[in-house]
Amino acid sequence: MRCRAIYPLLAILISVATAQNAAPPCPSCAEWNQPQKPFRIFSNSYYVGTHGLSSVLITSKSGHILIDGDLPQSVPQIVSNIRTLGFRVEDIKLIVNSHVHFDHAGGIAELQRLSGARVMASPWSAAVLSKGGVGKSDPQTGVIAPIAAVDNVHELKDGEQLRAGDLAITAHFTPGHTPGGTSWTWQSCEANVCRNFVYADSVTPVSAPGFKFTASREYPTALADFEKTFTFLVSTPCDILITTHPGASDWWERVDAREKAAKTDTLVDPAACRRLAKDGREQLRQRIADESHQH
Repeated sequence: MRCRAIYPLLAILISVATAQNAAPPCPSCAEWNQPQKPFRIFSNSYYVGTHGLSSVLITSKSGHILIDGDLPQSVPQIVSNIRTLGFRVEDIKLIVNSHVHFDHAGGIAELQRLSGARVMASPWSAAVLSKGGVGKSDPQTGVIAPIAAVDNVHELKDGEQLRAGDLAITAHFTPGHTPGGTSWTWQSCEANVCRNFVYADSVTPVSAPGFKFTASREYPTALADFEKTFTFLVSTPCDILITTHPGASDWWERVDAREKAAKTDTLVDPAACRRLAKDGREQLRQRIADESHQH
């Protein structure tokens, strides 16, 4: 996995913001927002995001669920992707989110306006979505762009199963990257075959300059929260893993391999979630070591 390949871009973004003492530009946004042809992952689950930012549509005759809204400028592409697949944005009944950074939640306000969907999130994330901006205890506060406020956001509980039409999706609070991070699980079936999907939130300990995961008054439970997230990833049934940034789980390599394979579905990998947890633990270990050398 190549989680670290994504986040040097954030380091550039952070350094620029620190120098200017302002909300940062986004040098990586053009790359993240590269167009991506939508496709069916399995059964009623579809990839509708950009090439650099995941967004998943789960469909049914009685309404759809959308996970993540990507960047504000991603909205036209997500809408076009959904329509290209033969579905209507207006039939989205529920929008949910991984975490409330501008690259995963920035498009939610507009997507809600276009669809009229209900938006649900963890209590911490719901508060940020409702007000807009950036959460106070977010490790990246001060160096990331704010999000637009979203109307009528509803709070959900850890482990709650949400329903939209004939669909069901379960929320799992997976904090650390942000205090309100949430991963999502559901099952899609085709004929006699069912797959357990995991849409996993980010597991990277990225922050603004001066923030310490080991000693933060704003976010004192950060280390314990990361451990909760890793425990979830290790223990949850996981046939098909999707990460918020596709590169964090070698998504496109697996997609390309599937297109070349005669029978094997290379997106199915029951060990993928465990590898993501292992990689996240190693990044956190290194971050803790780095912080121990800071004065």
